[in-house]
Amino acid sequence: MLKKRVLDELYARYNRREFVHPDPLEFLYYYEDIRDREIVGLVASSLAYGRVQQILKSVSLVLERMQPSPYIFLNQASREALLPDFSGFKHRFTTGEDLVSMLLGIKGVIERYGSLHACFTAGMNDRDSTILQAISAFAKELTAEHNGRSNSLLPSPTKGSACKRLNLFLRWMVREDEVDPGGWDVVPASKLIIPLDTHMHRICLALKLTRRKQADIRTASEITAAFRTISPDDPVRYDFALTRLGIRKEGDMDDFLKQCGAPSSR
Repeated sequence: MLKKRVLDELYARYNRREFVHPDPLEFLYYYEDIRDREIVGLVASSLAYGRVQQILKSVSLVLERMQPSPYIFLNQASREALLPDFSGFKHRFTTGEDLVSMLLGIKGVIERYGSLHACFTAGMNDRDSTILQAISAFAKELTAEHNGRSNSLLPSPTKGSACKRLNLFLRWMVREDEVDPGGWDVVPASKLIIPLDTHMHRICLALKLTRRKQADIRTASEITAAFRTISPDDPVRYDFALTRLGIRKEGDMDDFLKQCGAPSSR
């Protein structure tokens, strides 16, 4: 059961800049130039799995080597230069080679399209109700330098992945409020898909927004459709606030579920 009033109260409480840390989203706030911000956003979201402190450490390590401008850094970079720079990089099962492959994919997209934004919008179709097809085209372009071979950082919905990290990246880049910095004005927020991980999946199961047990792209699409019934122009509006319930110590998941008329999580 979905109650707009309860969700709006949660949004008002948590959707504030003061509640962002620790979240890799915070790295985007340091970059005014959209050409830098979109690169930082893709790097930060792609590494957003595992323990949050390790995520922040890994993203910091990558960005420190790309200062002061990730856009200029990649414009001047070559595979021969990048491999030694990140040879010792390791983030859970992501290797330095995976990272370099993604960075070269970003570089290639920028060379072909001028920006990540231009590449993404090239894959959009006005007739599509969501950005699902555009995500698939975007992932394909990012892996074009490697014959479309995906790695741990660049999953594709065509293989069933919920693409949580790509959808997280898109939330950051498309929406604009106190938390999400925005910048990709051409992409409609109404077509975004919820960034679905196990925590969000558990919440949505409790709220009966889905009965599907797999946290895959079909489930993400089903949950997004449910949110769209109460927020048609911005179906991922409540994503940040809902995920705070599992992060903030004062967040009371059971009280929230009770207000929504859902069973306790205990």
